Amino acid sequence: MRKGIHPKNYRMIAFKDMSNGDVFLTKSTAEAKETLEVEGVEYPLVKLEISRTSHPYYTGKMKLVDTAGRIDKFKTKYAKFKK
Repeated sequence: MRKGIHPKNYRMIAFKDMSNGDVFLTKSTAEAKETLEVEGVEYPLVKLEISRTSHPYYTGKMKLVDTAGRIDKFKTKYAKFKK
């Protein structure tokens, strides 16, 4: 392997699916501004909108997830053209 190409800040991070509250731990170099305590240990927290526990492909359930408020943003954006 080539030297000097691997990141130095590889550590355990908690990823939280905001649509269903599922939390899982894995190693990552992702930047995190918040922390979360899991089983008495504090980990950096990365929030996800969708993960393997809520994605329709893995769950087999089709559901509309509008966490970003895309419909409201669309209506607000084009309200000025409505007369």
